[in-house]
Order: sequence, then C-alpha cells, then structure tokens
Amino acid sequence: MAISETARKNHDELFPGRVSTLAVTDPELIEVFDNFAFDEVLAHSSLDTRTRLMVQLAALVGSQALSEYRVMLGAALTSGVTPVEVREIVYQAVPYAGIGKVVDFLHATNDALTERDVRLPLDGQASVTPATRAEQGRAVQEQIVGADRVAGMYARAAGDELHFQQFLSANCFGDHVARAGIGVPVRELLTFAMLAALGGCDAQVRGHVAANLNVGNTRQQLIDVITVLLPFIGYPRALNALAAVNEVAPAAQVGH
Repeated sequence: MAISETARKNHDELFPGRVSTLAVTDPELIEVFDNFAFDEVLAHSSLDTRTRLMVQLAALVGSQALSEYRVMLGAALTSGVTPVEVREIVYQAVPYAGIGKVVDFLHATNDALTERDVRLPLDGQASVTPATRAEQGRAVQEQIVGADRVAGMYARAAGDELHFQQFLSANCFGDHVARAGIGVPVRELLTFAMLAALGGCDAQVRGHVAANLNVGNTRQQLIDVITVLLPFIGYPRALNALAAVNEVAPAAQVGH
C-alpha cells in the first residue's frame, strides 16, 4: 500500500521537510496510518485546520501521549495556532486532567516555544481577580452549562460537599475557562476533546455535549471533532464519545 497523494500533501503541509523515523522502520504501519489520518478521516470532517489541530492537542494531553503531542504541537504552530492558544489549551487541561497529568505537557510546550524564539512568559490572559473569580466564574459556568442546572447542582449539594460546587465555579470556570486567548465555543470543543480522550468520564462527556450545544456548537461539529480524534485516541473512546452525542443530541433532532 502506498501513501496516497492526498495524504502526502496534507502531511507535508503540517510537517514540511520532516521524515518520520517510523516511516523507515515501520513503513506498513505508517502507510496505513497516514492514509487514514491524513486522507480518509479528513474527508469526513469540515473542521478548519487550526481548530482540528487544537482539539487534537487537547485530546493528546488527555491521552497522556506526550511524544505525539510534541509532534503535533510543531504542526499546530506551523499551521498558525498561536503560542497563546497553545498555552491556553494546556492550562485548560489542568482542571479536567489534573496538574499531575499536565505538567510534562506544559514543559514540552515551553520547550517548543523557546526553540522558536518565543519569549516567555507570554502575556497574561486571566480575566478574574481573587475578589471576582467566584462571581465571574459562576456567570461563565451558567453561560456554558445553564443557569438552572448550576442552581440545581448548588441546591442538591450536601453541606459537607458544597465546596466542590464553589470550586467548580471559582476555580474551573473562573480561573481557567473564563481566561481570554480562546473564545468560549472553541474552549467547549477543547473540553469535549479532553474528556473524550481521558476515558472514564462518560457523565462529564454527556454534560459537555449539552454545554457545546448551549454555546452554539452543533452536533455536526462534535461529530467532526470525534472523527479527527479517532486516529489518536482509538475506537473505544471515540465510540463512547459518539454514544454521548447520540444520547444528548440524536440525529433525529437535528434542525428541530
């Protein structure tokens, strides 16, 4: 099997002048993967290149795929994803994956930016202060999740666990999601990609399918995200994410 002309063209646009060592040692696998990931899959997704690479980076953090993250990070920066956007993807992973899973990706990102003569630290993107993070974070949470749902989560929380809801509002949404640098609709696609790749987050994936719809993203966009993630996260997690989309936004409801 030879690498198709379309796959070669799409690959070379992301990795100009780069020859994978695996193409030498494992040519059969690379031919299959490149034809699938850079031809067949892309024919079934309408995501623009920048958005595609951003959700793939988010999923690679969720998958703990550091080596592949480094490779795709180079492609993302070559394709116009900005240093601030890359950093925001990694920062946003912290409340979802935890700092233990994210810190190596932050170092890898900083190394890549330094190699490209990007001066660190980058400009700050925080939009809250210690005094406003709870209120502003809850406002962003309500925009994304829905005010009634947020109120219900607070109302149902037992006294000894109310602080988790407060943490969600102030820390997850205030400290992280409310940051500038990436708009809310794209941030929700990133969250969906991270959660799908993490695995074991079925309830949260369903919740963020609904959240994506709340902020204006569509069922088709979510399917496009799953499509471009498939070669990187595998069938079980991709199909679990697809099941979540079908549960929350069945195809029969499209256009209603």
